[in-house]
Amino acid sequence: MTERARRAAAAAAAVAAASGVRCAQPRVLHDGVNVVVALDPAPVVARVATLTPLLRPDPARPSGREVAVAGALAAAGAAVVPPSDLLPPGPHVHDGLTLSFWTRVEVLPGPPSPAEAAAQVLELHGHLAALPVTGTPLDTPLDDLAVWVDRAGEWGVSPADRARTAEELEALRPRLGGPAQVLHGDAHPGNLLRTPGGWRWTDLEDTCSGPREWDLACLRLTSRLDGRAALDAVGGPSDADLAPWLALRRLHQRAWTDVVRSA
Repeated sequence: MTERARRAAAAAAAVAAASGVRCAQPRVLHDGVNVVVALDPAPVVARVATLTPLLRPDPARPSGREVAVAGALAAAGAAVVPPSDLLPPGPHVHDGLTLSFWTRVEVLPGPPSPAEAAAQVLELHGHLAALPVTGTPLDTPLDDLAVWVDRAGEWGVSPADRARTAEELEALRPRLGGPAQVLHGDAHPGNLLRTPGGWRWTDLEDTCSGPREWDLACLRLTSRLDGRAALDAVGGPSDADLAPWLALRRLHQRAWTDVVRSA
């Protein structure tokens, strides 16, 4: 277990205990940009932002959005993992870490097929369209990339590379318009869980408003299945139609890859 995972697990256990939810041994399920901690025996999972602040100076903002959107979706009967109802879901801050609490669900093995993944994205969009639009369209990826341009020199990215990315972003912005609604923001199959009750979406930390094409670009570029086949299964847009969002998605993926490599 890494030191950041140990610190995250301790923070999750401490905040949960303050609300009366105790666990003898917090169990780390995932150690990545966020550390995910199971608080056995309580049916609660904590998401602790450990690397997130490297691109998001105020991690409570995306965490708060995630909790709010997931809570609204769960209340509307959408297929999402809901925030915990055993303690305030957050976001909380403890020991300098931002964290939130979620209902633990049983996860079954097996990824979705391309057609299943695309159908789940469209179904989720139907629920998301009913939520009020807030914020600037696509502020999550665009703000992340602005911070990357400013900070990536710390991770060995050359000034010329950063300047090219900044220029590409400016060229892309006018091409990213369209009707805006609330989006998942990171709608790939790794965030779609097979459960005994059916598929459920998780990890809405990247939620933002914007055209649906952003979520479709996230699905198109996934390495977990054939994204083109997924979009074709639901009569989705062509790669040419998705071009600006695909370009933005590739830049965004690169930024977070640099964050993980820097850790």
